[in-house]
Amino acid sequence: MNKMKSEESVGTQLADKVAEKPEKSLGRKRDHTRDAKILEATIDILAEAGFDGMTMDMVAARAKAGKATVYRRWSSKTELVRDALTWMNRNHLELDVLPDTGTLRNDLLALLKPQSIEEGERKLRVLAGLGSFYSQNSESIKGEIFEPWAVVNRELMHRAVGRGEISARADIEMACQVITSMASYRGLVQHKTFDKHFYTSLIDGVVLPALKNPLTSPNETE
Repeated sequence: MNKMKSEESVGTQLADKVAEKPEKSLGRKRDHTRDAKILEATIDILAEAGFDGMTMDMVAARAKAGKATVYRRWSSKTELVRDALTWMNRNHLELDVLPDTGTLRNDLLALLKPQSIEEGERKLRVLAGLGSFYSQNSESIKGEIFEPWAVVNRELMHRAVGRGEISARADIEMACQVITSMASYRGLVQHKTFDKHFYTSLIDGVVLPALKNPLTSPNETE
């Protein structure tokens, strides 16, 4: 029962991470399928023209939507790009259902979806073309854009503590930051894909050893 409540809680948190505009009580009901088309168009244009070359008009035209439709959902280009990056990141991960393989290692690895070479290259072009958006919104990229992933990682790690797989003294917050920070650094600085091979090396070589054998604090040695 506690496990079901925990997973429901995580699902609620994840749903809250993707920005939604409140629907008006009058008029036509919002078509949420349109949102995905607009976000997809935004990612395509970011890959082609970069943030500084992208306009809301270009997105509307690519998504075959009226400009007013786009502006009703996102009041600025920055807001639209922030949501599009979050959407792109979620599409690269399995975040809707928590994996339960029996081990933390396999649970963490199960989160990363396989991607084609074309998808990986498009994502790199998007990240390389962020330009002034990144310099003005670096905390958004490191924080809210990757936060849905961190929420799931945190839950999987706490579950591993509960079954005695990792130490109760493990620094779970630090481990979550390491994973998301490396994903950001890999794409934005190194211009490389955060692929399964790299992710596995990060989990096996850094994250799991730190969680299973946390360093003893100076106070505990006295």
